[in-house]
Amino acid sequence: MTAALFALGAYLIGSIPFAIVVSKTMGIADPRTYGSKNIGATNVLRSGNRLAALLTVLGDAGKGWIAVLVAQWLGAPVGIIALVAFCAFLGHVFPVWLRFNGGKGVATAGGVLIAIDWRLGLAVIAWWLMVAFATRYSSVAGLTAALFAPVATWYLHGVGPPLYAVIGMSVLLIWRHKGNIAKLARGEESKIGASKKAEAAP
Repeated sequence: MTAALFALGAYLIGSIPFAIVVSKTMGIADPRTYGSKNIGATNVLRSGNRLAALLTVLGDAGKGWIAVLVAQWLGAPVGIIALVAFCAFLGHVFPVWLRFNGGKGVATAGGVLIAIDWRLGLAVIAWWLMVAFATRYSSVAGLTAALFAPVATWYLHGVGPPLYAVIGMSVLLIWRHKGNIAKLARGEESKIGASKKAEAAP
């Protein structure tokens, strides 16, 4: 029962769609109506509003961080904390408020990893930033970070619940990027900062 309550609470926190909340609050278009139609910060950036994109990434990362932090503060064992981490991520990817059609989970995963171990979180975020800067493709950065995260988790924590949770998040994150993988193969993937107008152009 305790595990179920922790899991449900983490899922509901993870389900908060910050991209939509921020967009409505700031009076900009719903991110589901342009670009990739994804409720993530990269797509919000395509609106041209950098502040909205920043607030979205902070909100998405923050909800994962808070969910795990609360579980730790309540003294939950490592297995429950790993469950909370995965469920917070799951909430973002399949949010109940949006008929289970959510984002890809990169920022939320980052927040979760920081809460699990700040060294792990910073290492994975640094990897994402390095690849994003080099390629200007958010999808490539996210995919390679998803491959790097389990390796970094294993190195820092060995085999155990945190590694299982990170592997689960990585598998889901890669699956959520299947459309991006196809676009990359066709040379049609949009780069970071591409506007709605540029994306709509033939």
